[in-house]
Amino acid sequence: MELFHISFLKFTVVDLIDVALVAFLFYRLLILMKGTRSAQIVLGLFLLFSISFLAFWFRLEGLKWLITNIATVGILVLVIVFQPELRSALAQIGHNKLFRLFFRYEKSKTLDEIVKAAIRLSQLRYGGLVVIEREIGLRNFIETGKPINAEVSADLLVTIFTPYTPLHDGAAIIQGDYVVAVACTLPLTQNPRYAKLFGMRHKAAIGVTEESDAIAIAVSEETGKISVAFKGVRYEQIDKSVLKETLVKMTKSG
Repeated sequence: MELFHISFLKFTVVDLIDVALVAFLFYRLLILMKGTRSAQIVLGLFLLFSISFLAFWFRLEGLKWLITNIATVGILVLVIVFQPELRSALAQIGHNKLFRLFFRYEKSKTLDEIVKAAIRLSQLRYGGLVVIEREIGLRNFIETGKPINAEVSADLLVTIFTPYTPLHDGAAIIQGDYVVAVACTLPLTQNPRYAKLFGMRHKAAIGVTEESDAIAIAVSEETGKISVAFKGVRYEQIDKSVLKETLVKMTKSG
């Protein structure tokens, strides 16, 4: 379908989609580079491009030869220079929810780290509450805490829940392979079944799973026992040897 026609130039719906996609990719690239040394490099590349345009326009043969030879290795140089930004961009694409509709990501490593953290917290008698986001977003709860956006690791989670540290109260929320926020406030369950349940942490674990499809792992600081909440039900005293198996089944559950 043709949108408009100027002289020999035809602009169709396909061209519009093409331009929009290229503009979006450039926009995302600029967002990634904002505040980094790469932004200055882009300005340098823009200047080099302007010089090359003038060289070809005015037929400056010496400058054209130099720019042409630089261009032959330019792509390789750009890949090396922008390696951190490219890696970050690919990681963000991989974690996009749109792609998760088509591919099931292996969360074994992340679950291993969560399990190790829960066992370590249990041994130390440190209270802890870890919430794993699934299909239903937890943005409302994430906004109540402190954003950190760090890759999940057992050491990180144990450090977060170490007593008397500024962020040990509240829940740590995990999206994909990242701890996105800590010290988050969660709703408490109002289910009469758990009216006599001792401990705000455990009631919060149940409460968040009543309002979402998340999985919540709670560690008692009094007893060191590990419990898991899922779909509003609390599974008490989960044995350490089957904790990962339990979490795997829950993550695959509809």
